[in-house]
Amino acid sequence: MRVRYSRWDGTQDPLGPDISTGDLLEAMTDELLSGQDADRALSRLLRRGMRGRFTGMDVLRARLRQARRQEADRLNLEGPLQHVQERLDEILETERRTLSFRAEDDARLREQFLDSLPPDPAGQIKELKDYRFVDPEAQGRFDELMEWLREQVMGSYFRNMAEGMRSMSPEQLQRFKDMLAELNSMIEARDRGEPFDFVGFMQRHGDFFPENPQSLDDLLEQMARRMAALSRLLGSMSAEQRAELEALARQVLEDLDLAFEVDRLAGALSELFPQMPWGEPALAGGEEAMPMQATVDALERISDYEDLDRSMRADYAGASMEDVDEEKLRRTLGEEAVTDLRRLKEIERALEEAGLVARKGGRLEVTARGARKMGERALIRVFEHLRKDRDAAHEARQAGGQAEPTGATRPWRFGDSGQIAVQKTVFNAVVRTGPSSRPRLSAEDFELVEAESRTEAATALLLDLSFSMPLRGHWVPAKKMALALHALIEGRYPHDHLYLIGFSDYARRMQPEDLAASGWERVYGTNMQHAFNLAGRLLANHPRATKQVIMVTDGEPTAHLMDGDEVFFSWPPVPETIQKTLREALRLSRSGVTINVFMLEDSAGLQRFMERLARLTNGRLFQTAGEGLGDFVIRDYVSRRAS
Repeated sequence: MRVRYSRWDGTQDPLGPDISTGDLLEAMTDELLSGQDADRALSRLLRRGMRGRFTGMDVLRARLRQARRQEADRLNLEGPLQHVQERLDEILETERRTLSFRAEDDARLREQFLDSLPPDPAGQIKELKDYRFVDPEAQGRFDELMEWLREQVMGSYFRNMAEGMRSMSPEQLQRFKDMLAELNSMIEARDRGEPFDFVGFMQRHGDFFPENPQSLDDLLEQMARRMAALSRLLGSMSAEQRAELEALARQVLEDLDLAFEVDRLAGALSELFPQMPWGEPALAGGEEAMPMQATVDALERISDYEDLDRSMRADYAGASMEDVDEEKLRRTLGEEAVTDLRRLKEIERALEEAGLVARKGGRLEVTARGARKMGERALIRVFEHLRKDRDAAHEARQAGGQAEPTGATRPWRFGDSGQIAVQKTVFNAVVRTGPSSRPRLSAEDFELVEAESRTEAATALLLDLSFSMPLRGHWVPAKKMALALHALIEGRYPHDHLYLIGFSDYARRMQPEDLAASGWERVYGTNMQHAFNLAGRLLANHPRATKQVIMVTDGEPTAHLMDGDEVFFSWPPVPETIQKTLREALRLSRSGVTINVFMLEDSAGLQRFMERLARLTNGRLFQTAGEGLGDFVIRDYVSRRAS
């Protein structure tokens, strides 16, 4: 494998140093936990961006629309003819003023000729080409106008070529015509499937193309954009104005002996790029007359704005952010917008490389590692809330209570607290960096003083997944709490065990990544009996552990298992459902399992059932909802492990 290295210039990390993949996943968490698929959650993140961190597609589109409005507000589509007419009127006025001071008959004949000129600029120029002005200033200004017109017409057909055409010699003009003929022949050869020499063409004529196209397609697309913009100018005019401007351009091209080759090229380009806005009228409201080339420049930019907006809107089949043309974006909004776009394009790749999401069967899914990261971020937010309450039990930092050191050390893991083993930590840094350099501590170097074995705890978290949970807005906070609790136990209490059990019509064991799966179950039924039964079987695997059940629900039991594992559902609940649920809970309690219930609603039926359950099992009841659920459960778990 060949590897190439280059000097760091700040562009190799498109996400920037202040944005981590954890930040990105956290920004998608609410959508993911609400049941949206990862593709849609990522799409929303790309559209809205992260305030103060990076710009989203919606902001880029808004900037595009604003730039287009400003361009259209300045643009005067009648400007090219007005500009030429104004310059002609000044030249003719100078000539008439000089003639008015002469008494000879020739002066009167010249005045009659000037009075009989056609009303349109093209007709006037055609008649004046063979006219010798009496006034030297008028003659000089007319000659300048003809040079300027040649530059404007050529610049309107071929962007960036106008400057080179300003004072082109007959030899240079012939070379330009030969280039067009060779280009047209190359297009026709490609259409017939015959070979063509684009590299040789660029070696001979590359000075005509300062944009340095890398292929024939690139070259033709650049030229097509320009000619399509010119066709939009013509298509936006009245029939009379269009005829005048076409006649003016035709006259200049014929004078240069280029009309035939330009017509061939324009016809070929319109067939090769039919998706471009050929002849499509443009709305404009400006009053200032601009030259023809500047007007076509503005229309080309407007076409870029419209094309970019379509690709950013991505409302067509197979749409992708890769469809957004970076070069167009650079021309319209500048380099900063291109940097924003590249960052957006890199987000999915960065998430995949970090192992937080993965594509399976064409669908983006959150991985187990991604679910852990979501849990860690949720846990951090919980602790941020809890720090505001200085009396909270989470201030007891020693996991599992105070313990005597054993003399051993262990690697530090996320969420761990305790005494740092300084000597072992520094030793790890020296081994990692080598004795010849000054050691620099890294996260993997840290070790903690190991204490005596802690009491093992086993917890079954029973999470209500019935349809009422998302309908009442409880689903996202409950899932965040579950992920945070999983992160807490995995990071701070590695000897503890946590089982995630979801229940609706049936109960089933879940993994953290299942909480970020798309969609939700449109089923009815709150089968606490099955959930208690499954929890009892799992907790029985830990006979020496302190065992507890944490149940989060927004309703009373409405389903139970019948013979043959079939589910019976009834609302309101029937006595049999209530009795079977209480019997299963009592069996758990008698096996030494503490039952903690967090109620997300305060309905009378739920209150009555839970109070009865608490009396029978000597369990505990809590009333909470929203983001406070995570604070409450985490605080309770930490305080019980520290007692």
